[in-house]
Amino acid sequence: MLKSKNRCIITSMKLSIPKEILDVYFKLKEGYLPAGRQDFQAYLVGGCVRDLLMDREPKDWDITTNATPEEVQKIFPESVYENQFGTVGVKTDSEDPRLKIIEITTFRLEGKYTDKRHPDEIKFAKTVEEDLSRRDFTINAMALDLESPITHHASKKEKNKETEYTIDDTRYRIVDPFDGQVDLKCRLIETVGSPEKRFNEDALRLIRAIRFAVELNFKIGEETKVAIKKQAGLLQMIAKERIKDEVIKIIMTENAAQGIKMLVDYGLVDFIIPELRQGIGVSQNRHHIYEVFEHSVRSLDYAAKQGYSLEIRLASLFHDIGKPKTKRGEGLNSTFYGHEVVGARMTARILDRLHFPKDISEKVIHLVRYHLFYYNVGEVTAAGVRRFLNRVGPENVEI
Repeated sequence: MLKSKNRCIITSMKLSIPKEILDVYFKLKEGYLPAGRQDFQAYLVGGCVRDLLMDREPKDWDITTNATPEEVQKIFPESVYENQFGTVGVKTDSEDPRLKIIEITTFRLEGKYTDKRHPDEIKFAKTVEEDLSRRDFTINAMALDLESPITHHASKKEKNKETEYTIDDTRYRIVDPFDGQVDLKCRLIETVGSPEKRFNEDALRLIRAIRFAVELNFKIGEETKVAIKKQAGLLQMIAKERIKDEVIKIIMTENAAQGIKMLVDYGLVDFIIPELRQGIGVSQNRHHIYEVFEHSVRSLDYAAKQGYSLEIRLASLFHDIGKPKTKRGEGLNSTFYGHEVVGARMTARILDRLHFPKDISEKVIHLVRYHLFYYNVGEVTAAGVRRFLNRVGPENVEI
C-alpha cells in the first residue's frame, strides 16, 4: 500500500463490480446533458468501498458526485428524486433487488444536529474530501475513483447471466483522507475526527460502532470507546425503530453474544434493554453452572453459531429474563417458579417498546413462554409429546 497525504493507491488486488454499477458510474462521468457533454466527478463511496477492500460482497452500492440532483436527473431521465438529502435513485433493469435502484448523492456537508438524529440543514460540498469528512467511521469514509486510467470494458466474466467487470488492480484510486485503510488493516473502529462530535451529531452511531465491531470482528479504538461510554445517554433521543434496526443487525451476526456484552459493558443496554442487566450476578441452582446473564448470552451464542432465525435468537436471549424477578432462596436449591410466564410478559414489553413487528413478537413471546419443558427419549410418553406439541405448535419445533 502506497500512501500520500490524502490518497492511497492499492496495487495488490482486483475489484469485482456489477455491470449495472459501472454502467451508471461511467454514464454519470461522461455527463451527457441536453446542452452538451460535461465531465463530472464520481466515486463509489462508503460501505461498498470498505467491503471491496475487505474482499467482501457489498450489500449496498452508493455513488457520490459533484453533479447536482437536477443534472443527475437529466443524465438519467428514468430516475427518482424525492428527498432533501441530494440523493437520486437511478432505475436499472437488473434482476438483483440490490441493483434495481442505484443511489447517487451530490457531495454534501451537514449542519448542526440539534435533535441528535438529523442535520438541521444540508449544504452541497465542492469536493469529495468534504463529503467524506461528515461520515461516521474512518472505514466508511473512503471513496473509490475508477476514472483514470482504466477502461471499464477491459475484462468481463459471465456470472448468473449478469456481467461483472474485474477492474485492473493498478488502475483505480482510493480517496482516503482519514486513514480508513490503516484502520482496516488494524481492524479498528475509529470515528472520523472527534468521537464526541460524531456521536453528538447522530447518537445512533453509538450502537453502530458496536454493530460494525461484531459484524467485522474488529475492535473499537480506545478514544472512541471512552466517548461511547460517556455519551450513552444520548440514545434516549433516538427513535426506537432506528435502535431496533441496529439491534437486529447485531443479533443476526455470528458474534451476537459479544455484541450484547458490549452493549452492557459500554452502558448502552440501559437505554435499549435494561432488563438484561437485572440478570448480571444472579446465581442459579444445581441445574445451571452460569449466572442468569451469562447463561442467556451463551444461549444466544449457540443460536447464532447455528445460524438460527431472528426469532430463535431473540428467544434464546430472553428465555430466562424472568428469573431475577422470580428467584426464591439462594444456593443449589434456589427456585424460579413461573419465570417462563413472567419472562414472556417482560419479553412482550421489550419488543413492544422497540417496535418489533407483531408477527416476530408473537413468535418470540410464544417461545419464551413455552421454553421450559422436559424431553428425554424413553421417559416422555406419547401423550406428553402430544401435549407439548399442542402448547408449542409443531411449526416451532425443529426436527
